[in-house]
Amino acid sequence: MERLIKAWQNSVRAFRRLAASETAFQQELALLIAAIPVAWFLSTSWRGYWLLVGVVLLLIMVEVLNSGIEAACDAISREFHIEIQLAKDCGSLAVLIAAIIALIVWGLALAETVSGVPF
Repeated sequence: MERLIKAWQNSVRAFRRLAASETAFQQELALLIAAIPVAWFLSTSWRGYWLLVGVVLLLIMVEVLNSGIEAACDAISREFHIEIQLAKDCGSLAVLIAAIIALIVWGLALAETVSGVPF
């Protein structure tokens, strides 16, 4: 049980630091806050609702991992290294892919709501 408590405390600490200092994380939290009620109106089922909210959570999760990669790279060296650049670029690419997935899912939900035809 102590391990779970420590893990919770570590997670809360990371959340607070990211929410206070990472602009992308702050924007994605705002997106999540907006997505929760909007998804209710776009979805036609609970499954659809949780899919819409879930893809935003997926995007936030990938952003958190990207921030962790960047922090680890910065702790190793602030000087330019091609390997560190690649690690940071790969993290950014992962965020981009998650954002594209979220846009596709939300776009399909919007198209389904507007057209009335399930996709």
